[in-house]
Amino acid sequence: MLASVGTAAPASAAYQRPNILFLCIDDLAPQLGAYGAAQVKSPHMDRLAEAGLRFDRAYCQVPVCGASRVSLMTGMLPTSERFTNYRSKADEDVPHAPTLPEVFRKAGYTTISNGKVFHSQSDTAERSWSEPPWRPEGWRSRTPAMESTMARLSERGRGLIYEIGEVPDSEYTDGRIAARTIEDLQRLKDAGEPFMLFCGFYRPHLPFYAPKKYWDLYDRESIELADNRYFPRGAPHGDLRGSEEFWAYHHGDYDVGSDAFHRMMRHGYLASVSYVDQLVGNVMAELERLGLRQNTIIVLWGDHGFHLGEHDFWGKHNTMHLSTRVPLILSLPNKQLTSTSALVESSDLFPTLCELAGVAIPDTVQGKSLVPLLKNPGQNFREAAYSRFGVERPGLAVITERYNYTWYAKSGAEMLYDLEKDPGENRNVAGDPAYAEALKEMRALLVKRRAEAGGPQQGAPKEGK
Repeated sequence: MLASVGTAAPASAAYQRPNILFLCIDDLAPQLGAYGAAQVKSPHMDRLAEAGLRFDRAYCQVPVCGASRVSLMTGMLPTSERFTNYRSKADEDVPHAPTLPEVFRKAGYTTISNGKVFHSQSDTAERSWSEPPWRPEGWRSRTPAMESTMARLSERGRGLIYEIGEVPDSEYTDGRIAARTIEDLQRLKDAGEPFMLFCGFYRPHLPFYAPKKYWDLYDRESIELADNRYFPRGAPHGDLRGSEEFWAYHHGDYDVGSDAFHRMMRHGYLASVSYVDQLVGNVMAELERLGLRQNTIIVLWGDHGFHLGEHDFWGKHNTMHLSTRVPLILSLPNKQLTSTSALVESSDLFPTLCELAGVAIPDTVQGKSLVPLLKNPGQNFREAAYSRFGVERPGLAVITERYNYTWYAKSGAEMLYDLEKDPGENRNVAGDPAYAEALKEMRALLVKRRAEAGGPQQGAPKEGK
């Protein structure tokens, strides 16, 4: 049986360590029915949320895939010298730090990586995984299923930003990743040893390629568009930017910025979420069929948020709430939980899984175990979550229950958004005298959290900047 929550039980003949199934989904924002996104059809992930603890205020530490994943896999916070971009590698930035799968492997677990887990497939591969990490050979996230998608190419040589594939689920990379994960569950069941199985899906990351049946779930003309397609008032134009990733693809006959473009992009994102939702459902169904659910901890996590036309931004790559807030569901067997509004970080997952499995937590880990929230979801957990993004224009951010604050280290510019009064982050109130005391408190919190991360402490937010 599973160790009781809050106990880091030692391994023994009488104690069966829990399996871990970790579902990491690229670019998945909290755009799920379980998170109140009424337009999204995500029944399988919603069902998982009903059977676990849904974290409503979970934040990534870097809103870009590579750095976010390395932060989670080491349990460490970013600094100006580590976890700075999508190419970040643990082997290069923190070669001394054990990874989450490495620790479990040394504790006797079989550790498996399917699909996109680390951004770089080779990163820590020899020490983290029991066998070479697997991705579909010759297939990439932007591999289309139809030749017509590549009939027109962008300046970067990429095809259309969307594809409505008249193909089965298995014709895309993610379909193959799900199938491989199901096969691995079968052989892991036969082996009878505890396992940590990572299943990393690419969608809903760009480009929006998904089978037609998932596009057909939505009526495009009924899809709601963002009502704040303008730059936040008072925000620093030289520092705050949206992601430029969507420019790498051909936009077909759509004019960027038009209602039709916004509807197509939102349609593509929703279809991609629903496609991955079905694949998650397939994996979950096999876990149940094999009788593994009663001793398996399930984690569902998105590596960062995603703008869907708000402020005319598409994607991540800034420290606004929509870029840093992530979906996080933690489901324990035979334990019915609900939700928590406590502030948590992706870095907290490392120590949490260690404690639940009775595995020692390395000294390098800077995250905090979430086990107290599993016992009492209503309690406070963190005073502020910490994120940062950028190298040339680094923005350092802290998020509290009410505010999102960013300080740009190079220019000294600041952003403060009142999430209670302005959840869309449409007005930067850093210069509003009414928020002077809140601004002072957020500055102090940033200094505190950045000190916890360590690394060079060059400059700090100052009054009047």
